[in-house]
Amino acid sequence: MITSQQLTYVAISVFCVLKASSLDTFIAAVYEHAVILPNATLTPVFREEALVLMNRNLDLLEGAITSAAKQGAHIIVTPEDGIYGWNFNRESIYPYLEYVPDPQVNWVPCNHPNRFGHTPLQGRLSCLAKENSIYIVANVGNKKPCNASDPRCPSDGRYQYNTDVVFDSQGKLVARYHKQNLFLGEDQFNVPKEPEVVTFSTPFGRFGMFTCFDILFHDPAVTLVTDFHVDTILFPTAWMNVLPHLSAIEFHSAWAMGMGVNFLASNIHHPPKKMTGSGIYAPDSPRAFHYDMKTEEGKLLLSQLDSHPYHPIVNWTSYASGIEAFSMGNQEFKGIVFSDEFTFLKLRGVTGNYTVCQNDLCCHLSYKMSEKRSDEVYALGAFDGLHTVEGRYHLQICTLLKCKTKNLHTCGDSVETASTRFEMFSLSGTFGTQYVFPEVLLSEIQLAPGQFRVSRDGRLFSLKPPSGPVLTVTLFGRLYEKDPASNISSDLMAQALSECS
Repeated sequence: MITSQQLTYVAISVFCVLKASSLDTFIAAVYEHAVILPNATLTPVFREEALVLMNRNLDLLEGAITSAAKQGAHIIVTPEDGIYGWNFNRESIYPYLEYVPDPQVNWVPCNHPNRFGHTPLQGRLSCLAKENSIYIVANVGNKKPCNASDPRCPSDGRYQYNTDVVFDSQGKLVARYHKQNLFLGEDQFNVPKEPEVVTFSTPFGRFGMFTCFDILFHDPAVTLVTDFHVDTILFPTAWMNVLPHLSAIEFHSAWAMGMGVNFLASNIHHPPKKMTGSGIYAPDSPRAFHYDMKTEEGKLLLSQLDSHPYHPIVNWTSYASGIEAFSMGNQEFKGIVFSDEFTFLKLRGVTGNYTVCQNDLCCHLSYKMSEKRSDEVYALGAFDGLHTVEGRYHLQICTLLKCKTKNLHTCGDSVETASTRFEMFSLSGTFGTQYVFPEVLLSEIQLAPGQFRVSRDGRLFSLKPPSGPVLTVTLFGRLYEKDPASNISSDLMAQALSECS
């Protein structure tokens, strides 16, 4: 975990020239991109062939960028892997890489395309930003040469990074971020020597960025908010949805609310891999979101946001620690959620008050259904422990969820539809962390903007009957200080990869 006192991070702060008068609001855009994938081969292609594919994807991104600019957008975010796709090894990704310099070099690639070698991708992105007077956030591959004087230099003499870049409305490269927490299968890339905390300032607020899997860890995600006080997070991602708690729109909107920042999430659109779900999220409510497993088309979203959003401080354990547990007898049962063993209680009436505990976490639920259906089962669950599937991180979770069938063994399985409507709910827990992300997900994977709130004493409660049947109501807590030193061990990675193959 990065702390400012330890000074173990590399802080990269880039400041744009501010206009005389700053903006109180701005228009944000994100594009969910149906990426054109390369042919499935681990044999490197010629650079010319790689450029043809990348330009085909850039043609689609250009359409979204110009459309966003015409609608008044100040900034647009495009997805991780959106220019060249995935399924690479270290050698086969190489023709798709360019050298991305430190933004301090003061470079407008559109004006000086060959200053840092052959960089046509950055040149095209820079010109798109300049010609449309819009900030562009894109994900590219960066190659950085090294030699034997560097003890960590790879044997092929170069570092390769999963990299986010930002070009301002004049086409200038103003930010570069190397992904810290690589996901399973990203062996084509290196982890930076030190975690990077990247920020830049604009007339419409201060921005930070990180990529996909980074969101589940403290550094750099939390550090950007707590130590660098950014207003808005830029989030290119290639997110594969995992229900019940880690679908893209569900978790990303919850992170925005829990951390008190705007959050611009741009996902790949590729339903065969369960990749969909982009959004523009404010701390108080989602402003625009898109989830589509049925079509093959991309989607442009736009919405207005406050440049400097307000977010009240929440004491996540205040209410729950001050009430007595509701006695449920010996009715608890175990269930598996994303390989984690939860302790559950079945909801037995149309209305009720329930408490379920696991280790140091007790979860309290009050609810009222419109009717108690005989064909659907709901349960209240608690988990307090180390998650060990695609990464190793400590969770505390309180969740109300629909079970897949009437069989209690299916509580925690992925489920996308429900019929039970709730008149009200109130969920709280005795969390040992200030980092809790409130989720409400409705049937057909829909959010519930403006229909719930978090109180200062840590209750997630409905403001009115939700607009659709409920899939989950969840408080997703992270205890970063209990995380192991390494995100994922080699044996766990091998196991997870074997399960995916």
